[in-house]
Amino acid sequence: MNALNVVKDLIGQLTGIVVSLIALGVAAGIVFGGGLPFVGGVLDGLLGLVNTLGDNGLVGLIVLAVLLDLYR
Repeated sequence: MNALNVVKDLIGQLTGIVVSLIALGVAAGIVFGGGLPFVGGVLDGLLGLVNTLGDNGLVGLIVLAVLLDLYR
């Protein structure tokens, strides 16, 4: 069980780092525009995800609820 807890903690830490990098990419995209390397991709991907969820109506809301539940 100890190995499973170590893997679970590692995944939690990696998820925290990825979320922080996404937030940094979004903030840099807003401040500096989309001309920075890798920043335009973050904003485009995030906006694409929001548009896809918005276009799917109720199914999009259900997927969003599942994603939020997985994140917590």
